[in-house]
Amino acid sequence: MEIFLYTLSVMYSPGPVNFMGLNAGLTGQFSRTFGFFIGVGCSMLVLFIIFGYVGEAVLPHDYLHFVALLGALYVFYLAYKMISSNLDLKATQHKKTLNFWDGFLIQTLNPKAILVILPVTTIMFPTAHITGSMILMISFLISLGAAGAPFLYAFAGTQLHQKITNPIWFNRINTYMGLLLIISGIFMLHDFLKGMHFL
Repeated sequence: MEIFLYTLSVMYSPGPVNFMGLNAGLTGQFSRTFGFFIGVGCSMLVLFIIFGYVGEAVLPHDYLHFVALLGALYVFYLAYKMISSNLDLKATQHKKTLNFWDGFLIQTLNPKAILVILPVTTIMFPTAHITGSMILMISFLISLGAAGAPFLYAFAGTQLHQKITNPIWFNRINTYMGLLLIISGIFMLHDFLKGMHFL
C-alpha cells in the first residue's frame, strides 16, 4: 500500500509532464492528447520493468544528473514552443498536439520519474517481497496511475477552458505554463550541476 501512496503522491504533484497536460486541456486539445497520456504510462512501465528486474545497476545514482541535463534541455525546448506560440482559438484544431512520443520522451527524460522508481524497485519491492511476475503487475498498475496524472491535469484545463472565452487570457496562461516548464527545467539543470559538483 505504501508503494502506491508514495508513487501517486509524487506523480500527481506539479511537474513538467502535468504542466503539459494542463496546457493541453487549456488549449482545447484534451480529446486529441490521449496518445500523450499513454506515452507517459508506457514510459513508466518500461522504466519500472527495467529497474525492477535489473535494479540500480542499469543507471547508478552517479549518472542520474546526465538524465537531468537531457530532461532540462527537452523541457526548455517545449517551454520555448509553448511561450512562442500565439494561440488562436479557431486554429487550435489544426495545431500540432502532444502525441505518444512526446509523452514517452518527456517522462523518460524526467529525473523525477527515475527518482520515484529507484526507491520503489531497490527498497520497497524487496521489502514487500515483490518478485517475478508481481514486479510486472505492480509496475503496470503504477504506470496506469502515471498516465492518469497528466490526464487529470488536462481535464482540469478543459474546465478552465470552458470558462475563459478571451484568447488574450489563453495566451497569457500559455506563457505562464511555459514559464512553469522553464522553472521545472531549471530544477533539472540544478540537479545536473549538482551531480557534476559545480554547486
